[in-house]
Order: sequence, then C-alpha cells, then structure tokens
Amino acid sequence: MKAGKKVFLSVTMVLMIGLLSVSGSYAYNEADVQKLSSTNSCHQCDLTNAPLSHWNLCYANMRGANLSGASLSGADMCYSCLAGANLRGANLHRARLIMASLTGANLRGADLTGANLGGAYLGDANLSGADLTGADLRDANLSGATWTDGSKCKNGSIGKCNH
Repeated sequence: MKAGKKVFLSVTMVLMIGLLSVSGSYAYNEADVQKLSSTNSCHQCDLTNAPLSHWNLCYANMRGANLSGASLSGADMCYSCLAGANLRGANLHRARLIMASLTGANLRGADLTGANLGGAYLGDANLSGADLTGADLRDANLSGATWTDGSKCKNGSIGKCNH
C-alpha cells in the first residue's frame, strides 16, 4: 500500500472515531424518553436534544432533567415541574408553560418566542440570551431570575423583570 493511501486511511479512521465519540454525548437517552412517555415523569433524566415537539407534558415531573437543545416547540407543559432543569438552547417556540415551575432552571439561549409562560414560576431561573419575542409573561414570577441581558430581576417582579 502506498504511503499516501495509508495516511488517508489513518486520518479517515481518526475522524470517524472522533465523530462517533462526539455524537454519543449529544444524544438523548431513549430509555428516558420512553419513561417520560409512559409515566409523565422523568426526574433528572437525560433528554439532551430529544424530539419532544407538540408532546402533551402537562403535569409532568422533569425536575433536574437535562433538556439542553431539546425540541419542545408547541409542547404543552402546563403545570409541569421543570425546577432545576437544564433547558439551555432548547426550542420552546410556542410552547405552553402555563403555571409551570421553572425554579432555578437554566434557559440560557432558549427560544421562547411566542411561548405562553402565564403564571409560571421562574424564580432564580437563568434567561440570559433567551429569545422571549412575543412570549406571554402575564403573572409570571420572575423574582431573582437572571434576565435576557444578564441583569437580575428584583423580588416581586411579576409579569416583567423589574431591575
């Protein structure tokens, strides 16, 4: 075998191994998705990049779950517990989060355009860089939350972030 061909094959193998090892770290745990589907509860589950658009997750317990990068557009998560959940970079476009508990949740860089967060509790949540264009925050509690611009919302911030 020629030296050039050996180098090409070696580089190709290294790239393939690298891609396989990286892709696994960004995938959701299928068993956790099944658990959420069957029990409506998945406490501290790995749902990274999970395709959950338009799912009915009302009253779901996803406390401490990793939902970073998950697709939750159009999902109905009314009265759900997402306290301490990682929703960094998640797609929550037009999601319904009415009365949801998002205490201490990481929503950094999340797409919340058109989302309904009416009455949701977002105390101490991180909304840095999140897109809230057209989001309904009516009666949402933002006390202690980190706002989209990185500033802190004062205690008693209801429906809007008071600095």
